[in-house]
Amino acid sequence: MSAGAAPPALAEPSERVGRGWTASLSLANGAIWAGWYGPIQILLALQAADVAPPGTSKESVLAWVTGTGAAVSVVSNPLFGALSDRTTSRFGRRTPWILAGVLGGAAALTLLASARTVPLMMLGWCLVQLTLNAAFAAITAAVPDRVPRLQRGTVGGWLGAAQILGVLAGTALATLAGGVTAGYLACAGFVVLATLPYLLRHKDLGLPADRRPPFTWRGFLAGFWISPRRHPDLGWAWLTRFLVNLGNALALLYLLYYLRDALHRPDPDGGVLTLTAVNGATLLGTVVLGGIRSDRAGRRKPFVLWAGVIMTAATVLLAVWQTWPGALCAAALLGVGFGVFTSVDFALMTDVLPAAAHRAKDLGIINIANSLPQVAAPALAAPLVNHLGGYRTLYLVAAGVGLLGAILVRRVRGVA
Repeated sequence: MSAGAAPPALAEPSERVGRGWTASLSLANGAIWAGWYGPIQILLALQAADVAPPGTSKESVLAWVTGTGAAVSVVSNPLFGALSDRTTSRFGRRTPWILAGVLGGAAALTLLASARTVPLMMLGWCLVQLTLNAAFAAITAAVPDRVPRLQRGTVGGWLGAAQILGVLAGTALATLAGGVTAGYLACAGFVVLATLPYLLRHKDLGLPADRRPPFTWRGFLAGFWISPRRHPDLGWAWLTRFLVNLGNALALLYLLYYLRDALHRPDPDGGVLTLTAVNGATLLGTVVLGGIRSDRAGRRKPFVLWAGVIMTAATVLLAVWQTWPGALCAAALLGVGFGVFTSVDFALMTDVLPAAAHRAKDLGIINIANSLPQVAAPALAAPLVNHLGGYRTLYLVAAGVGLLGAILVRRVRGVA
């Protein structure tokens, strides 16, 4: 490396990654989502019913545990991303945090399996969020570290597919393991085992110690603010992701109540399962294809825009065609649109990162646009349904929010 040249860890990648690298990183990504969603979908709810004190509802216990964990997640993702950006170990910047995160996550899931009180349950879940977010921040940053720009849509598509399959795997492990304790232990084992191929087969890029910036607390904390005035493309891209995710969260939040109260389905639980299966199938069918087509076209914004339009059309269907066939069509269209959006928007976000030196921290801040809508949606949805027109108003507002987000992607100037 010539004097003054950027080390490989900080250079813009130009060599395409192989299928083995993509497959093992995707498997590791799926493992993290399994570690999250086995508990979220099944285990935490069962455990909350067991540990809730007399006079306290299981719903309240679950809300406090998951809400506290979500707050930890919002903070820990950019924090561990920033720490991995500064890591100069001989194993690279990302590998130590992936390894520590999955081992810590497995230990936290094991602790959670033994929780018999609400405080211990809350502590265990917060530790799961803390540790698995450390691994997730590093896994996500590996893409802009190693993947050239015109391959990122494809890789993002495979990561999106792995996310969906990881959610299914975690749910299956939690359901089939044979109890809450066994479910947590099964998820813990899968998190570790599914991450090993990436850790053992692929060497990470190292950051020379002399290229690590000097540390001050003031500078470190100030780095978590990315000025939209200085980096307008990142600001508009973040807002696009936030609004599209908010529209999607509003559309899905009250689906069970919509089927029961608006469509009067005799089995609303089964209806939600059917709609989820339809949505998942169409999402899997488009998440990889959308990324590949975006790479081949060399463009991102048209794919994000039209994905948002398709999701808007699906949400409008829920408002104006309030029948079971309408709900099935809406679920299928939402999957098509969100599949394309998931892969192509991820590639777009990596294209507008301000600097290679703090990719993981910046991606952690971007990921807040995924988690914050889950907090905002309940606060917005309840008054819309209860006081401002019911489900028709809810879904029209969701459609408008998502469409606005998709249109705003046109304000991104540095990406085609």
